[in-house]
Amino acid sequence: MDKNASKQKVVQYLAEAQAGEQAMIRSLQSQIAMTPRGAYRTGLEQHLRQTRDHAADVGERLQELGQSGDPLTLVVGVVETVVGQALALGKTPLNLLRGSGGEEKVLKNAKDAYASEALEIATYTAIEQLAKGVGDEDTAKLAASIRADEEKMLERILRELPKLVDAVVRAEVKGKPSFDAGTTGAAETVRKAGDAVADKARAAGSQAKRTARQARKVPGVAQAEGQVKGAVASEEDLAIPGYDKLTSEEITSKLPALSQIDLAKIDSYERRNNNRTTILSRITALRGDEPWAGYDELTVSDVQTVLAKSDDDLAQKVRTYERSHKNRAGVLQAAERELANA
Repeated sequence: MDKNASKQKVVQYLAEAQAGEQAMIRSLQSQIAMTPRGAYRTGLEQHLRQTRDHAADVGERLQELGQSGDPLTLVVGVVETVVGQALALGKTPLNLLRGSGGEEKVLKNAKDAYASEALEIATYTAIEQLAKGVGDEDTAKLAASIRADEEKMLERILRELPKLVDAVVRAEVKGKPSFDAGTTGAAETVRKAGDAVADKARAAGSQAKRTARQARKVPGVAQAEGQVKGAVASEEDLAIPGYDKLTSEEITSKLPALSQIDLAKIDSYERRNNNRTTILSRITALRGDEPWAGYDELTVSDVQTVLAKSDDDLAQKVRTYERSHKNRAGVLQAAERELANA
């Protein structure tokens, strides 16, 4: 094998590895979103940071190798990356819903994570061996370093698996569940975002406009939390009292007043039970990003405070969203006032 062919083969393998790292980032994010606080989630969060470093290191090595040469190799790498990301993103809803209870969902995701780590170990073992075979010591050292990190994570998951199985036994066999959806990554993220908005909104003043802009940077988190909670919710956990005794028409009439978290929770609960098209269609029409993260939890006064210092774009979003949901007169009047002043 000539020198150019050797380099291009290394580039091909590294591009495939980078695609795997990008897919792993998204898979870890989805698992963290539905994993309660504890030793296992701490491990996932640490490995997420590590995986981002791995992706960056592989990317830097690819740049050092030029990535010029054979265009086909580069196209293969790009396609691998796109496919890997699509698979990870497409799997996210399944990670949130699979299994009969929260404990089992976490266990099944951990088994998937174990398989993914084994695949990455095999990938970097192959890269290390290839690089040594063609005299590329820098790539061989990088591959060996990343492989060592993956082996440590594999061992960590293996240590956690018996604990996760025990949690399933307690929940599914002994009737003593321990899964707390309120401490999952998604739930904590949305609470932090909501608290930040509420605190700064009450402070008002010159910070309100900046608060609104910052809050909009966390889309979809409320829905993720609601989906997680709904997957394990009972009727008593829903925002509509006596849900199971109500007709479809009675339920749909109450849906507009609910937050995105509660809409997602009911969506998940309904799909697990009666799966009524009328209700699910209405929820789909109502679901969407809040004007800013945590909006649904704010009072009329809180929203008015933010609107007083907002731009017309935010006021328009508030008016549109509010009309379709809670339809609070005080909020609509404040939004109209802001738009008139603009």
